[in-house]
Amino acid sequence: MPAVSARFEELAWRPTPIGEISLRRRRDPRLDLDVYEVKLDDEFLMSSLFTAGEIELARLGLASLAGDHLDVVVGGLGLGYTARTALADDRVASLLVVEAIEDVIDWHRRDLLPFAAGLATDPRTRLVRADFFARVAGPDGLDPDDAGRRFHAVLLDVDHSPRHPLHPSHAAFYRPDGLRRLARLLHPGGVFALWSDDPPDPDFEADLAAVFPTHHSHVVRFANPLTGGASANTVYLGKLPD
Repeated sequence: MPAVSARFEELAWRPTPIGEISLRRRRDPRLDLDVYEVKLDDEFLMSSLFTAGEIELARLGLASLAGDHLDVVVGGLGLGYTARTALADDRVASLLVVEAIEDVIDWHRRDLLPFAAGLATDPRTRLVRADFFARVAGPDGLDPDDAGRRFHAVLLDVDHSPRHPLHPSHAAFYRPDGLRRLARLLHPGGVFALWSDDPPDPDFEADLAAVFPTHHSHVVRFANPLTGGASANTVYLGKLPD
């Protein structure tokens, strides 16, 4: 993994069942900062330039919960912004991060991402290599060491959106039956929060409403330094009755 130049470095690369995943660092001279990017084959998955939605996923999800000693799941580790934001909430007692690609977990254990320092070593954190969607659909739930364990919040950021999954096998999760299986893994009053790169989707909002009596779609707007304009993500929230 040699540096190509001071402006560009491929930090990690690996073929996976869903494509070739890579982590790279590039220096943006216009912004005068290092940008970390993740690609799947030739498609950009995430960038450290655009993290507002990932941060708001954790902030909005946890803000809707009362009480302390919260047990939280993050589905999809990525660059670590959602997990780091969750850990910044002192009420979080445990954080289970479910990530399908071992290499992504390894990036954090090797401290390749300076802004995520401390995530992997926080005593509240467990990094589990598993398919989030398969775990939800299976009989044992999300924690491989504690079958049927329930959580106060599940924060999910894997697919581009409910209608644009990274793999066809994920699509069933976003239908009412899939969401009901997820809801069974939440405590009463528990919250499911989902990041999406698309605008609010009325069809998915209807599916969410079929399972979660309290539900909201939050549009998260943020400055886009590449265009000089603004961009937006969506954070969906579903909450069970107490």
